[in-house]
Amino acid sequence: MAKPKTAYACTECGGESPKWQGQCPNCGAWNTLVEGVAEGAPARYQGVAPTSRVTRLSEVDAGEQPRRPTGVAELDRVLGGGLVAGAVVLIGGDPGIGKSTLLLQALAALGGAARVLYVSGEESARQVALRARRLGVDAGAVELLAEIQLERVLAELQARAPEVAVIDSIQTLYSEALASAPGSVSQVRECAAQLTRFAKASGTALLLVGHVTKEGAIAGPRVLEHIVDCVLYFEGDTHSSFRLVRAIKNRFGAVNELGVFAMTEKGLKGVSNPSALFLSQHGQEVAGSCVMVTQEGTRPLLVEIQALVDESPLSNPRRLTVGLEQNRLAMLLAVLHRHAGVAARDQDVFVNAVGGVKIDEPAADLPVLLAIVSSLRGRPLPPKMVAFGEVGLAGEVRPVQRGQERLREASKLGFTQALVPHANRPRSPIEGMEIIAVSRIDEAVQALRERG
Repeated sequence: MAKPKTAYACTECGGESPKWQGQCPNCGAWNTLVEGVAEGAPARYQGVAPTSRVTRLSEVDAGEQPRRPTGVAELDRVLGGGLVAGAVVLIGGDPGIGKSTLLLQALAALGGAARVLYVSGEESARQVALRARRLGVDAGAVELLAEIQLERVLAELQARAPEVAVIDSIQTLYSEALASAPGSVSQVRECAAQLTRFAKASGTALLLVGHVTKEGAIAGPRVLEHIVDCVLYFEGDTHSSFRLVRAIKNRFGAVNELGVFAMTEKGLKGVSNPSALFLSQHGQEVAGSCVMVTQEGTRPLLVEIQALVDESPLSNPRRLTVGLEQNRLAMLLAVLHRHAGVAARDQDVFVNAVGGVKIDEPAADLPVLLAIVSSLRGRPLPPKMVAFGEVGLAGEVRPVQRGQERLREASKLGFTQALVPHANRPRSPIEGMEIIAVSRIDEAVQALRERG
């Protein structure tokens, strides 16, 4: 029997090459070509969305599409209010972080009001039933199918016409039209396209579970994230009881929304006050701690930033961050030395965002510098003080968005002082809160000296 022809497919873009190369000739990514069976070209291609006639954009009905709440409030927040008919949602995360648990809870909550189907490709029907019993959910209305062949899955979807369906997971499905193994680039791309085509034509809301690589990105070609309407990422340490669900892409809502869950014996429970998770309870005032107000989508969160500055035995002192960008720390230390006269050139500097949360916005610049100054001098910041603001290379403290909402959230949680950029000073005073507005980093350091 003739040996099947092989080809090398890119895990980023899905492009194929007849031989291995260090760099993908299609997208330019390095070390992403993986060997697989060469697939013959299909007879014809079909678009993911149904074809429509040419019309004026002003004539298209752009009415707001109704949403179906999932019954899990934190998941609805990340989705933008609920599921939209025909939407395809991709959920990725580390193994064992709670993807299947969350979706089973959502389907159980939807089961009484909508037709739902759970397609399990990784577990048997008995294992799914045992999980539902362990979680204590009422899954009597949830239909279950244990199958990995795409054609059979599509046949059941068309026959039962569910309003919401879960595919767990997309990497386990395979199509008979392709000779490659399940999980290969071509299989994942083709199965996702076929399922998306069905969702757009039938109006079924599809939830796809995706595996992740060791770098934390969703496995398979990057085109998978372009096909779907919404991409959600599970974050959090499997050894911790808290989980974060973040929207990276959402065609029907805002991105960067954050849902916070606590893993319990009965599954994932939404956390109504997530700021309490990211604030440490100290018995006494400690140096090197500063509370900041970050903005995750439409939700302001209070997060404690901790810094430890210690004399370094090395000729090249270490700069280490957890939950923050490490390169930005080196820049902030240079700004602190040049424009505030505070040097840490012979000190190891460690910065941590408490609770495992990742902060990407530049509003953390000012709290990080205040925590470093506090640790370096061994003097704690004033109690009940919060801070936020971006710091530029010229030493200026720049404003951030939604400053009024951040201050209201801090006041609601009992904080009485706020060190903020001058442009974020509220127009009307906030009851019970003293606002310290600064324009430069040296003014912020001086304000700490006066109140320290």
